[in-house]
Amino acid sequence: MARLLPDPTFYASPRDAVRAPAEELGYVALLDPARKRPDAMGVVDLNPRSPTYASMVGRTDMPNVGDELHHFGWNACSTSLCPWAPHPHLERRYLVVPGINSSRVHILDTKPDPRSPRIVKVLEPEEIARKTGYASPHTVHCGPDGIYLNALGRADTGDGPGGLFVLDHETFEPTGPWERDRGPQYLAYDFAWHLGHDAVVTSEWGTPNMVREGLNPELLLGGKYGNQLHVWDLRKRRHVETLPLGAQYQITLELRAARDPGKAYGFAGVTISLADLSASIWLWHRATGNGGGWKVQKVIDIPAEPADPDLLPALLKGFKAVPPLVTDINLSVDDRFLYVSCWGTGELRQYDVTDPFAPVFTGSVKLGYAIARTPITWVGCVKSTYSPDMPKSNPPGRSCRVAPRESCGRRAYGIGTGFSGSVCRVW
Repeated sequence: MARLLPDPTFYASPRDAVRAPAEELGYVALLDPARKRPDAMGVVDLNPRSPTYASMVGRTDMPNVGDELHHFGWNACSTSLCPWAPHPHLERRYLVVPGINSSRVHILDTKPDPRSPRIVKVLEPEEIARKTGYASPHTVHCGPDGIYLNALGRADTGDGPGGLFVLDHETFEPTGPWERDRGPQYLAYDFAWHLGHDAVVTSEWGTPNMVREGLNPELLLGGKYGNQLHVWDLRKRRHVETLPLGAQYQITLELRAARDPGKAYGFAGVTISLADLSASIWLWHRATGNGGGWKVQKVIDIPAEPADPDLLPALLKGFKAVPPLVTDINLSVDDRFLYVSCWGTGELRQYDVTDPFAPVFTGSVKLGYAIARTPITWVGCVKSTYSPDMPKSNPPGRSCRVAPRESCGRRAYGIGTGFSGSVCRVW
């Protein structure tokens, strides 16, 4: 919907975003891993002065079973102010919610009542396949010239290559695949951009056939999951460069570019090393000058934690250790702190990345456990019921899957959900 003035949540700089009022509501995907009832979008009260603070105050059920809601995003944001593709009169109003399993994309209108979003459009998988060729949409970013989504693979085979497609800002109709020159890229997962440098960076996980049933030990030990980053020219839509990390580094997931659009660097989380079960964080950056190439280097190592083999699944008993399994990362609005979610060990770690080439570990909190059944100290945002006597037949337990999200620079929120093929209990 067009506005006479730009949406007040479109910020010209990260500093403006920090000065803005804090969010009062948060939206969170609710999954049914058994796929017996529809997934839903929950609404959480984030206002500390509210009597319903930290409680779910709304819920919108999806119309079908088995969507596997995962990542989602807004239809419009500060990128609408981009000089080369301005759309300042859009409104940040609609949630774009893909189902990674069903390949549906749901459009939810958060007005007039943001506590009760309404489903106003559903893009069925057949339409997305016909217009883009892709399946298993994952990340959503509101872009300067459309709404960008990435997908894990092809709709007709479930294999690669995965890639990006775009929805029209106004109609939410797919406009087609984004890539004009793919180069060697085959696997896909996340993407991030540097609008000031006309660059897109993409990461790798696996094709729909490789991930639909969860982590495949044979593929993992064979080094078949993603271990590269790809750099693209944003406006020409062509592949520019491949940044290999090394064959032992498996499952390159979340990407977080510097918030400052003038900075040409970002962080990538790698889930596991086949050499020692460690996880790692990598820094990509532009070398020197505007015409310089792109480089990548490891800047953080997170070692596996020793554990009693009796508490471990069969695959890990011989290692006598729990891998951190970094599943998500997030960067604070001022580019100062990096938050790292270690799903395997149930730890949320914080690093000072004022110097992105030399991160400094500043602290951590244990939020639960996912692999070893160890005692937990629970620090939560959303009120929920929990029994410490969870049946041993239902491992793994609960852990922080998604790193904190925050837009005002003063508060952070984390959720404990994940991909149900890899998570037996979602809460």
